[in-house]
Amino acid sequence: MAEYIVTTKTGKVRGYERNGLVEYLGIPFAEPPVGALRFKRAVPKTPWDGVFDAKEYGPASVQIDAGRKIGSEDCLTINVQRPVGGENLPVFVWIHGGGYNGGSASVPLYNGVSFAHEGIVFVSFQYRLNVLGFYDFTTYPGCEDFDSNCGFSDQILALQWIHENIEAFGGNPRQVTIAGESAGGASVVNMLAAPAVKGCFQQAIAQSGLPNCVMTHQMQRQNVDIFLEHLGWTEKDLPKLRTMDPYDWLEANEYVGKMHQYKNPGIFLCGPVQDDLLPVRPIDAIRGGSAAGVKLMIGNNMHEGTMFVHPEFTGFPNSWAMVAEMMEKNHHADAIPDVIGFYHPSARDSFVLFKAQETFSQDATPKMMGDYRQLGGDPFIRFATDYAFEMPAMKVAMGQKQYTPDVWMYRYELVTKSGEETGWKASHAFELPAVFCNRDFEFSHFVFDGEPEDVFDRISSEMHGDWVRFTKTGEPDPENWPRFEGAKSPVRIFNRECKTEELDRRHLMQIWGDMRFYEV
Repeated sequence: MAEYIVTTKTGKVRGYERNGLVEYLGIPFAEPPVGALRFKRAVPKTPWDGVFDAKEYGPASVQIDAGRKIGSEDCLTINVQRPVGGENLPVFVWIHGGGYNGGSASVPLYNGVSFAHEGIVFVSFQYRLNVLGFYDFTTYPGCEDFDSNCGFSDQILALQWIHENIEAFGGNPRQVTIAGESAGGASVVNMLAAPAVKGCFQQAIAQSGLPNCVMTHQMQRQNVDIFLEHLGWTEKDLPKLRTMDPYDWLEANEYVGKMHQYKNPGIFLCGPVQDDLLPVRPIDAIRGGSAAGVKLMIGNNMHEGTMFVHPEFTGFPNSWAMVAEMMEKNHHADAIPDVIGFYHPSARDSFVLFKAQETFSQDATPKMMGDYRQLGGDPFIRFATDYAFEMPAMKVAMGQKQYTPDVWMYRYELVTKSGEETGWKASHAFELPAVFCNRDFEFSHFVFDGEPEDVFDRISSEMHGDWVRFTKTGEPDPENWPRFEGAKSPVRIFNRECKTEELDRRHLMQIWGDMRFYEV
């Protein structure tokens, strides 16, 4: 039996052959961020003696998953899946999503088998989430020694480790594509702006990212205040976080998710802050050439907002009063008539029979029973889709287009039987089963059950095929997918029949202009 031992800069690693691939799972790339390293940026792993047995995925970061408290502080690990043979192979690095609050690289949906079987070295990694990773306490008394952007520093160190070590696994460090969805897609955009990873990758795929989910230190305090409210603390109590059991603050973090829109409509949950790791907001940095020469695929789903807009505990504004407050708080009151006129085609703006559960993700799908339809919710779903996803993605593409011709945009529009019956349509994350060619997963079943097999086969062949081609050749589909041209541009549409359409989004971009929100 072959021994798959590679030598990295931190030590020897033993892999295992499974299903015609070699897997190296759970490799530590940083010191465990525990004890004195809690709320500190990632520290490179001290080299070890002997051989690290990379047999299993490492634990997820601390979080609530489908109602259960899971994960560990000691979570900073990397996974590599590669073909049995071959050297100098293209590399695909996946950054998992989950709103910077949940998710894991070990979620079976993200299994890299379909990429590795195509001759690609597939890499994923864990990073700290929610309070441990993306809350900023640095401006509070007694917390001056806390670091900002701990979770972002994990991502940066992981990409640096991959750049330095992937050759040992048969990967080409000069042919690396980073990709991610949701917070992972936002992280890809952030990496286009981060000085510390320049040169660590040559290509990027941002799926349904939230490029504006970056705050100042002061603005993040608005969400931390809600966190304190649930704990019954004042800011003087925050130093207790050094020794508190992380599971004991997870309910307070969930409370922030339920209440943040009612304090500041349109604000994002805690994500990266502007500091020395991210000195310029990503869209502005990209407009300034921070990622010059990096090839980019970027896009979103047609109905992203259905996962976030709810009649109660909404994730984005669900009434015109909230939209108006959002505009007024950010000094855009003069834009209110145009915005409401653009999104409000009728008077049906109340929620009736919308019974979707509070949490809906790949790990918590609604039961296929009852009436989940949203009557009159569409204006706010469109508003959330454009505000958080489509409009900023356009700005990223337009900014990057100034420094490379190699930019492509897509939109996922497939509404399956499930999407129609539940009213979720082509919602957030619904493209993931097709990208990973993964039909046998709970979320995949939710999206595609009831459809003929060839529907999944066709769209996964198209999407997965384009992602693989881009990773290997630097172009997704030379015959059918033209490069991005601007606000009026060819866009690849992934649907029952995939095609390229010229989308005219000039009016959309005019409505939003360069309005900025919660950037002070």
